[in-house]
Amino acid sequence: MIIRLAESKDIEQLIRMRWDVTIESYPSKSFDESEFDSFQVECEDFLNNAIKGDRWFIWIAEEEGKIVSHIYIELIEKVPRPGSITRPFAFMTNVYTVKDFRNKGVGSQLLTAINEWAKKEQYEFIIVWPSDESVNYYKKNGYSHCKEPMEYFPS
Repeated sequence: MIIRLAESKDIEQLIRMRWDVTIESYPSKSFDESEFDSFQVECEDFLNNAIKGDRWFIWIAEEEGKIVSHIYIELIEKVPRPGSITRPFAFMTNVYTVKDFRNKGVGSQLLTAINEWAKKEQYEFIIVWPSDESVNYYKKNGYSHCKEPMEYFPS
């Protein structure tokens, strides 16, 4: 198992995985394969910018050239505060492992690499909004609950 940051050569696989996780996560919603082309254009643009930029870090677990798990990290800059060094925090999203590799430690290996990277880079903290099903996965990898955030939905 190779744990590494995504590269441009991974974009096609990452697009397909994003499509697949969405279909899996919303079984009651109907997705038409004809929608894939427009999604692919949008996602490819996002991934190209993310991989080339310095705000997004897409971590992958690769087995024999196939991406089997990924975690997206976005760095969030904080407003400086007197008396301390201001470091960004990391927002974790789009955590996904393909079915055949689940419950085999792949996700934990990936998360361990990210935790070590965040510590080395001295990011203030990592935040994730887990699904109910994934809470134990995060807990066993050193994460703890924080107070619930508040949301505002403009409409």
